[in-house]
Amino acid sequence: MKHAFLFPGQGSQTVGMGREIADAYKVARATFDEASDALGYAMDRLCFDDPDDQLGNTEFTQPALLTVSVAIMRALAEEGVKPDAVAGHSLGEFTALVAAGSLDFADAVRLVRSRGQYMQQAVPEGVGRMAAVLGLDRDVLGEVCEVAEQGQIVSLANLNCPRQIVISGHLEAVERAEDGARAAGASKIIPLPVSVPSHCALMEPAGEQLDADMHELELKDLEIPLVTNCDALEIGAAAEVITAARRQISGPVLWGDSMTTLADLGITRFVEVGPGRVLTGLLRRIDRKMEGVNVEDNASMAKSLERIRA
Repeated sequence: MKHAFLFPGQGSQTVGMGREIADAYKVARATFDEASDALGYAMDRLCFDDPDDQLGNTEFTQPALLTVSVAIMRALAEEGVKPDAVAGHSLGEFTALVAAGSLDFADAVRLVRSRGQYMQQAVPEGVGRMAAVLGLDRDVLGEVCEVAEQGQIVSLANLNCPRQIVISGHLEAVERAEDGARAAGASKIIPLPVSVPSHCALMEPAGEQLDADMHELELKDLEIPLVTNCDALEIGAAAEVITAARRQISGPVLWGDSMTTLADLGITRFVEVGPGRVLTGLLRRIDRKMEGVNVEDNASMAKSLERIRA
């Protein structure tokens, strides 16, 4: 049975994440120490207790989530479980690059901290908006967004699974698109509590800054396949990593298509590595035949290992 590791993105963070795994596995504890050394602040303190209420700030959220997922991945490796392929949702794609051997972990946490800063700087707070739209096909919602633009930006941002799509852009344009989606028959619209409108053209300045940073890093060819958000296609060469990362920040996340690509590569079990069960839940909506497990704490580790080893 071939396994793909899936890494969650922003929104999955929660205070206390990673604590149990760090207490149970020395390699996981060392991962938090490595992140602390790279960033100059106590990563374990941020993730376990968040005493300064920073975990919701994107420049702290991004390295924190990456650290927790890498810590759990290293614990899984000690248990003899390694991926045959990887993918990550938005931010999680950088964790996937670490898992695939292309990006050094210390470089990765510094890179995603900067990524969060660039995203925040690209659009002042209150200018952008994101909303999840349920019940419409991508073609219909795409047409709704085109009508709603009116000189501003609003577009499909996260195509998570059939009829569950996130839109992103200027506040007013997204609100117009929400009205249009209701008129087109959307079953539910959920405004997202985010500070930046990710995965739309407003993020292009952040992509340019990220591109410059990545050209300074020593990236390696991937050791295992990674399926990208931007194209839902497999990549393997270091040269493809920078292009994909730049396009991803301002383009839509093709998550449903990415899972289908992994299945076409022969993946038969998907392991969500990191806090929450968002990606595991999406699997069932993409294809009910896809088997998913998640690992976020000691209980889920034990349960998933039992299924994997059966």
